[in-house]
Amino acid sequence: MAEQGFGDMVKAVVDVEKKIMAVDADLHADEEAVLLEHGSVQNDLWGINIYPFEKGENFIEYDSMINIRPRQNNRSRIVEDPETRQLISQIILNLVK
Repeated sequence: MAEQGFGDMVKAVVDVEKKIMAVDADLHADEEAVLLEHGSVQNDLWGINIYPFEKGENFIEYDSMINIRPRQNNRSRIVEDPETRQLISQIILNLVK
């Protein structure tokens, strides 16, 4: 997926409540829309980038425009809450082999 898309990265949106994700679209917003259409709730969705050729903390980048949510105390593109980042990491590691 990475090689056919952005070269070294795959965009994904993770539903931290359902522990699922949508992958491989040009925009995080497109993946977000798919998950919302299938019953996800906006507050549970976080945009990330996966770098499949990297290891450790470089494997996941917690950066997306959809993450800007002042109402959830997330005022930047980065997932600011360490607990949410940890949950996203656990979900990704369970889903990506």
